[in-house]
Amino acid sequence: MSATRVKRPKKRKRPREPKQPKRLHVPVRWTPWDTRVFAVLGLVAAISRFVGLSFPTDQGTPVFDEKHYVPQAWQILRSTGDPISGGIEDNPGFGLVVHPPVAKQVMAIGKWLFGYTPLGWRFMSAVAGVLVVLAIMDITRRLSGSALATVVAGVLAIADGVLFVSSRMGMLDIIQTAFILGAAWALTVDRDQVARRLAARPLPLDDDLGPPLPWRWWRFTAGVLLGLALGVKWSGLYYIAAFGLLSVFADLVDRRRAGVGKPTLGALARDTVPALGHLVAVPLGVYLLSWRSWFAEETSVYRHLAEDQRDTGIPGTGWLPEAVQNWLHYQRGVLEFHGSLTTSGGHEHPWESKPWEWLWSGRPMLYYSTETTCLGGRDCKGWLMLFGTPPIWWLLVPVMVWVVYKWIVCFDGRYALPAVGFLASWVPWVIAHDRQMYFFYATALIPFVLVAMALIAADVARWRPRGRAVGVGLVAAHLAVVVAAFLFWMPIMTGIPLPLETFELRLWLPSWK
Repeated sequence: MSATRVKRPKKRKRPREPKQPKRLHVPVRWTPWDTRVFAVLGLVAAISRFVGLSFPTDQGTPVFDEKHYVPQAWQILRSTGDPISGGIEDNPGFGLVVHPPVAKQVMAIGKWLFGYTPLGWRFMSAVAGVLVVLAIMDITRRLSGSALATVVAGVLAIADGVLFVSSRMGMLDIIQTAFILGAAWALTVDRDQVARRLAARPLPLDDDLGPPLPWRWWRFTAGVLLGLALGVKWSGLYYIAAFGLLSVFADLVDRRRAGVGKPTLGALARDTVPALGHLVAVPLGVYLLSWRSWFAEETSVYRHLAEDQRDTGIPGTGWLPEAVQNWLHYQRGVLEFHGSLTTSGGHEHPWESKPWEWLWSGRPMLYYSTETTCLGGRDCKGWLMLFGTPPIWWLLVPVMVWVVYKWIVCFDGRYALPAVGFLASWVPWVIAHDRQMYFFYATALIPFVLVAMALIAADVARWRPRGRAVGVGLVAAHLAVVVAAFLFWMPIMTGIPLPLETFELRLWLPSWK
């Protein structure tokens, strides 16, 4: 009798469970403590930026490069027919109409409120300066999740000399910095939103690319702010490129951490095109829109430049409307102007500096100087310098080397934004080092350094229990030194006259004189 084989029942395959996110970036919640910290430090920032804002002047007139931008902003205000189209610059005699109009349009708001006065010239710069402090704090809060780091960032931002002086001058750089920091902040909010969306939904089983993400309003907002930064100075282009690449890279990282099968392909297929739209097309559109009043008015500065110089027009543009030809000719002229300001071409300035000198505030920028008598007839001197607070700036190089190491080698994503922001602020100027440059070009650089310092401070304070008190003590000691140094050097950052011997005590290095 032959044995019969009994077939074992086949095991049923268990249905695949949706992949769940893991190790995603965790958004930080706003707390009542944050409200108190931001209110207190925001108030201190406002006091430091607004008190004495009308001093100094050059016998009642603007000082340094305010002499270019203040009259141009006043022109824009005086010629404004309606707030939609705005006003124009129509007098090339003012000189240096070689920057786009956005910052001067912003400055015109202060003149609308307070007239053609020192307060009117500088009011919007001070507003921008306070917003920069708050942006630095909230970027740090979102990246670190540390209340201590948030406080450190705020104190450093208030006490940094470059941000302090720039916030009290009617110039372009602090306004551009506010737009750049606003874009960086919007991208951190966007990253929080992306993390929430990926965590809230299971990944599709039949798609290794991961889900397409809904419309990202915060990244769109970043694009608008980058367009406004470009509308202040062309150096905004560097941040459009840098932040665009960073945004796509962050999407790739988040898709990988969410368990997407092919995160790189998913980021390229599903995130790159929207990123190009938000962070390239939108900024360029905003930049073009910032020139709307120039196109609308026949008397705008250089409005008929190409028509007046037919023989030097741009080849291949004859089919375009005359207004567009004139605008392109104007843009080319601006590019040629900036390109001609080279050291090798013989352009020199006693207070110019190169990018490597910015790294330690090696060559500050003198904005205002006066010699007078004070304190019972003693000979006194007053300077207003763009001057970096030494306990901050003298740590810049080791701090940024550590930041790049933590990001590239240790894969610590918290340091990506400060590293990319710093590199976008500095590397392009190193490449173009033959150009005539000044320390105020570094205004947009220092906020990213301050964020990095605050992140490092949080790491130091988190040393193992036995070292925690030591770490917090080191952070507190550094902040105390920074504040003391800021108060010590404040007179030469505000133009307050000092007796000569007291004045000389503050010029430690030959390159500061």
